[in-house]
Amino acid sequence: MNLCDIREVRALLGRHGFRFSKSMGQNFLVADWVPREIAAASGADSAHGVLEIGPGVGCLTRELCALAGKVVSVELDRALLPVLAETMNGAENFELVPGDVLRLDLRSLADQKLQGLRPLVCANLPYNITTPVLRTLVEARRFEAITVMVQREVALRIAARPGTADYGAFSVYMQYHTEPEVLFDVPSACFIPAPKVTSAVVRCKARSAPAVNPACGEEFFFRTVRGAFALRRKTLSNSLASAFGELDKAAVGEVIAACGLPGSIRGEALGIEELAALADGLYQALRA
Repeated sequence: MNLCDIREVRALLGRHGFRFSKSMGQNFLVADWVPREIAAASGADSAHGVLEIGPGVGCLTRELCALAGKVVSVELDRALLPVLAETMNGAENFELVPGDVLRLDLRSLADQKLQGLRPLVCANLPYNITTPVLRTLVEARRFEAITVMVQREVALRIAARPGTADYGAFSVYMQYHTEPEVLFDVPSACFIPAPKVTSAVVRCKARSAPAVNPACGEEFFFRTVRGAFALRRKTLSNSLASAFGELDKAAVGEVIAACGLPGSIRGEALGIEELAALADGLYQALRA
């Protein structure tokens, strides 16, 4: 069965009485080059175990099974379980896990299901849960790389550089933990039903150590990052004074100046190293 042939896919779904769920953000691929290219971009081979999220009818799953030592797919929609039982029949290195990826213990899942293999993530993520899923995957600290198809605007945000419109707190978060690279776009015509946006594939290679190592610690660093981006139309001093109520604006200004930054600068202009220095300065000011 060709799982990217729209006629065969419609017949398959009809046999199982399946209907698309808008609330689950379901869009299935019907262009065979896309799952092939995504699977290849993941870097999976026989030494890797792959976690897939939202396999749909299994077109990407099949490509991954042809490359990886094992593929474990997590699917929330129970209506797709019999569909996958049909399409993945005979794939000995495939295992389906029914459930919500946001409620699963991904560390345990990777350790148990992908034991002896090098864990990767490769998926066509549902648009409505992209950001929390990526955070969950990063925080599991188990995966060598995360290769996912997401909305193009999200992919650009993940890899955005300082001073650009797409750059924000989530950019810093992903770049602190990973090295992201936007690989290629996927037009809406490659899906059924066709989404109203263009998608893109992004690969986030896990860092062996965080991009920076602020003395204040990770938690305070990200408090500073959130504060720096909280009021995007305001200057950094105004935004941080709002986020750190324990310090008055003058004290915040002194920290910014000590970091060699102009008083008029905005948070989105700061690179990750500048944010780390700023966090350390604020931490010391609060302890003084």
